[in-house]
Amino acid sequence: MASVHRVVVLAIDGAYPFDLGIPSRVFGDVDGRYEVLTCSVDGRPVRTNSDFSITVEHGPEALRTADTVVIPPFVTTAITREMPAALLEALGSVRPGTRLVSICTGAFVLAAAGLLDGRPATTHWALADLFRAWYPQVALDPDVLFIDDGDVLTSAGAASGLDVCLHIIRKDHGSEVANQVARMCVAPPWRDGGQAQYIQHPVPEATNSGVAVSREWALEHLHEPITLADLAERSRMSLRTFARRFNDEVGMSPGRWLIRQRVDRARHLLETTDQPVDEVAYQVGFAGGTSLREHLHAAIGVSPLAYRRTFRGALAQAR
Repeated sequence: MASVHRVVVLAIDGAYPFDLGIPSRVFGDVDGRYEVLTCSVDGRPVRTNSDFSITVEHGPEALRTADTVVIPPFVTTAITREMPAALLEALGSVRPGTRLVSICTGAFVLAAAGLLDGRPATTHWALADLFRAWYPQVALDPDVLFIDDGDVLTSAGAASGLDVCLHIIRKDHGSEVANQVARMCVAPPWRDGGQAQYIQHPVPEATNSGVAVSREWALEHLHEPITLADLAERSRMSLRTFARRFNDEVGMSPGRWLIRQRVDRARHLLETTDQPVDEVAYQVGFAGGTSLREHLHAAIGVSPLAYRRTFRGALAQAR
């Protein structure tokens, strides 16, 4: 086995306890492949936004040993354009090449340190205007759950902190490991980073007339041709009503959702089998290898063979 990957969480005064615990909860379920440490700027207890403080075991020296640094969010009342010198000094001790991850307002810290200059990033949608005003040099996209820019990943609100951590596990160890962790956390195994942060329309209450039955059926029949009419019929709705309800409940169109499920299933097969690309394409419902190549490239920017080689190489190195 390769050496254990060390994740260091930098706790900042005003931290949200739930978000602060996300990295430990998620990475801690990957059977010893990650070690998670929590530190503060000065090694002292950290005030949370609740009626209690948190004692941490490590000071800023832990940051120098990190393979990945995670900056969880803190209350907006603690946000200033110029972050405290001690905080920026602590962050400056991180080794070059260390993977940096922010959740929600944590992006303000990376931006204040100049680590997001000229790069795409996201934060909570409600803070987008303030972020743009303070850091116009950052290519902010407030409409997505998270952005992976290689060695720097930024995410939106609390739930997207789970998403970006699961995404990292998927990158490091593949979809099977990430899915196992998601099941332990009782969380969705994969939400694409480009998905909208929130749905503008109220989400209808779950009823027998919802679209869940159609989505469940589609996942069991991905290898077959599936039309909008097929899905609408199983939910006993007209095409127009079904398309509207689907978008309200899921946050995207049925066609876009179906493509994402097929790409996700294809990635899993590319990671876990030696099946030819054409066979993988047919198993997930694409017309052939060409169609799979187009959709996979649109989703993650690589071909099926390149994806398989990259994953197998990372897996062999980890082993």
